[in-house]
Amino acid sequence: MSFRHAGGAAPGPGAGEHLIAARNRWSRAVLDFEGVASEAWCSLEARIAWDAEEEAGHALDFALVGFDFLAADGSGLDLDHVPGLARSLLDPHSAWIPGPAYQPAGSARTRTAALRIAFRVPAPACHLAVTVRSWRNTHPFTIVDARLRQAPDRDDAPGTRPRRLGPEAEPLRLDLVPGAGLVLRGQIYAARPDEHAARARIAYADAEGASIAPPYPDTVSVPGFGAVINLGAHQQTRRFTLNLKPPPGAASVTVAFERWEDADARDAVDLLAAPEIALEDDLRLESLCGDDVLDAPGFLERLGAALGLPPGARAAWVPDQAEAAAAPRALLALRTLQGLARPVPIPEDGALALRLAGKPDWPLPAAPEWREDPFRSVAWRLEYQSLAWLAGLRPPAEAAGTAGRDLAIRLAVGWSRANPWGQPADPLSLHPEALATRADALTDLLAAPLEAEAADVLVGEIVRHGFALAEIVGQGTLSHSLLQVRAAAALTGIARALPRLPLASYWDSLARTALAGSFPAALSEPALHRRLEVLTLGRALAAALDGAAPGPEIAGRVAAALPALSALLDPTGRLPPFGDSPAGIDHGAWLARLSAGQALVARLDAVPAPGPAIDAEAGTLAARADGPERGWSHFACTFPGQSPQGHADCGSFVFAAQSRRWIVEAGGSEQAETGPARHYLLSARAHNVAILDGAEPAAGRGRLLGSLALDGGSAHAIGTSVHGPDLRHVRTFVLLDDLAGVAVIDRFAGRGPLAFAGRAHLAPDAVLALSDPRRVLAQAEGRRLALVPLALDGAAAGVEILCGRDGRPGTMEGFLARGGGGLRPGNVLRYAFTGRDSVCGGLLIVVENGAEERLNRLLAGETLMRFLAGA
Repeated sequence: MSFRHAGGAAPGPGAGEHLIAARNRWSRAVLDFEGVASEAWCSLEARIAWDAEEEAGHALDFALVGFDFLAADGSGLDLDHVPGLARSLLDPHSAWIPGPAYQPAGSARTRTAALRIAFRVPAPACHLAVTVRSWRNTHPFTIVDARLRQAPDRDDAPGTRPRRLGPEAEPLRLDLVPGAGLVLRGQIYAARPDEHAARARIAYADAEGASIAPPYPDTVSVPGFGAVINLGAHQQTRRFTLNLKPPPGAASVTVAFERWEDADARDAVDLLAAPEIALEDDLRLESLCGDDVLDAPGFLERLGAALGLPPGARAAWVPDQAEAAAAPRALLALRTLQGLARPVPIPEDGALALRLAGKPDWPLPAAPEWREDPFRSVAWRLEYQSLAWLAGLRPPAEAAGTAGRDLAIRLAVGWSRANPWGQPADPLSLHPEALATRADALTDLLAAPLEAEAADVLVGEIVRHGFALAEIVGQGTLSHSLLQVRAAAALTGIARALPRLPLASYWDSLARTALAGSFPAALSEPALHRRLEVLTLGRALAAALDGAAPGPEIAGRVAAALPALSALLDPTGRLPPFGDSPAGIDHGAWLARLSAGQALVARLDAVPAPGPAIDAEAGTLAARADGPERGWSHFACTFPGQSPQGHADCGSFVFAAQSRRWIVEAGGSEQAETGPARHYLLSARAHNVAILDGAEPAAGRGRLLGSLALDGGSAHAIGTSVHGPDLRHVRTFVLLDDLAGVAVIDRFAGRGPLAFAGRAHLAPDAVLALSDPRRVLAQAEGRRLALVPLALDGAAAGVEILCGRDGRPGTMEGFLARGGGGLRPGNVLRYAFTGRDSVCGGLLIVVENGAEERLNRLLAGETLMRFLAGA
């Protein structure tokens, strides 16, 4: 490892020490690591030490670590996604170091803490530059003994590798804005630099789809190939920009990235990510707005001039009511299927009250300023600024039917005038989620009779939203999230609601191109509630696209994924609350609306299918059982990939028996949005997982290693990489067929002493008590549950009942999320084990004595012991 310093950073007094000064962004140490293996999980480990007078201890963004992945020759790689890291502007990818208050127990005394940032090294990276930057710190801090550890095996997770180019490729087809150029930016990687590494084959067509023969501007006509742009690579990586200048009459362009036919097959060339797509600079939102504060009609006038249209041409862009009514509004349809599209009654006195994001009723001012934040809630502000509630305005039953629509139009026009582009009343209104939903809400208003002035404002505002959404979609920054799908869905609605807008056809093709890649990526969402949102939006999108690509593919994916999600419902109709999941959602009713009579959701009183339901691709395992005397039982666990931006719940589980929930998730609520409460709910301490040596699990993923049928039960082994790349961890669940009892067994193998502690969060009304040193009893409503720690390899290290242990954010334990926001104390059982080189132990959870005996008999059997040892 080599290193560099800049901006006031300097070597520390000891070997391997780097002192970072308190200079936001500028003070930094750059650590260079060579010989990194691609497609394997990696862990950056170090220690951080801070000053006794540090004032930014409660800052979650105390310091920033940037990551730049390099090819073998040192050239940089532009990668759209690295598991475990976030895209950023200052560095290609990054991760935050939270302040001293968020560090583990004991760190306050020594003012030092261990750091571990895990990530999956993307192909074809061979080297890595890590930049540790000053951010919120008010005094210098020190990074000590930084090192990189890698897993010995590559990760075979699909969908994260670059696209290998061949002599023929699936082309990218885009409609054009008349008279405007198109810009594509991307990067290729060549195993060996070559002046003819790849090519971009270009073909234009007119409005009827007939080919326009080359030559084209800035291309080379090659016999047998058509028009091409050569992509040479003088280094292993080559960033390219294609400035496409369509010939007269061109309405669409097809671009195919390919290798030359005579290239050596051993010299692979990859397209590292889908290229960024944008209009030429004169038609970018920033260029159109400039430094002026433009209202919506003024923006339309500026756009007409940029397109070279005569004054007054924008009048033709206003759609008639039938055109606007026929346009898809997928995000409003999503809210309807979710059950969120509730009517907002308008009282006789006009004093409108809004109930948003689960908060109490709030009286809307007669003239809103659009910067209101009565509940200090990010979720409330997002829903308020989305204007989705405008679609639900309903007048009194005896009033005229247009009163609600007239009020909605007045409020929408008022919002536009209070939010000139570049000067929003509330900056959160520019969040992609609010931006996309608001575009749908504004488009919905075009289906009503409009006065000319209101139509001019609404169309101008919708077009501005279209430009913003097109740039979000074209850049691909959010391509691995639900936000990209939302943005593309809203852009589709705008394009089809304004069919005579010169940009409409381009926006529609751009959105459909983005959906083809972003929707499958969004389906990997680990939170089940969010995954249901993705599938619901997919159903709305498939209907909106009406057979156009990628609508049929999206419909097929939704149809294939819904039954597996439906199988995770407990008998009361709720999905397990893994990840972010609002309280009080009736997922069964939601799925019933979504299934639209396709019998995807089983009746709650139906006999469950025998055996657990396993979806290894989605990372879920669930089982149900019903008995006339015991009532219903339910078990579920989650093991998809996790990242620092989400919940550390890989391997967590929930368990219900005797028709009541016993083992619950502490961190399922979205109401705790920021600060220590949010940080705690994301941490492993808020989930039913094992924590090794007191160190929080980091980014990684789980995978099903195998299942084993037993006499009266089954065992399921899940391997995870969240505890470090050179340590083996397997969590095995043993389930009795009638779910009268389950066992959760963790095995860790490594070098040296090992100690881990598992956690089980009990329902808030359950009382925990020690029956004896080896048994804990939970009691609620006259029913009992026994929790029995069991050591299989190593020694038991005791049990502890935690409830509301407060103090520094990094030491919080024993809390559950409160439905209305914040935290409430709850009982948590902590059970621990120690060993050397390997340790194995777990917890038996039983509702009757006979179940404990059956579990012990299975665990003592040779078949299961071999399975536990070999998984």
